[in-house]
Amino acid sequence: MARAHNSSESGTPVAETGGPAADRSRFEELGVRAGRAVLRVAAGIRWYVTSLMGDNAYATYLAHHRRTHPDAQPLSERQFWRQRMDDQDRNPGARCC
Repeated sequence: MARAHNSSESGTPVAETGGPAADRSRFEELGVRAGRAVLRVAAGIRWYVTSLMGDNAYATYLAHHRRTHPDAQPLSERQFWRQRMDDQDRNPGARCC
């Protein structure tokens, strides 16, 4: 690895390239960053879809119930979904179908 000479026009040194190993390392780091970004986006999409479809509604209900009614017994999951479906049938205004 030879050090590059000073530029005659600006008088500032030219940075070393580091060779093929450094380029490979930079590309690997870029790949790792891109992979992490893809995983974050996928996790966000998964969260959005499960929230939209109501997949986490029972867990949300349990957390709310523990906070607001710590002494009361929560509904079973089956009872929760039955009540939720009955409520939607009685009040279909927020549904598309």
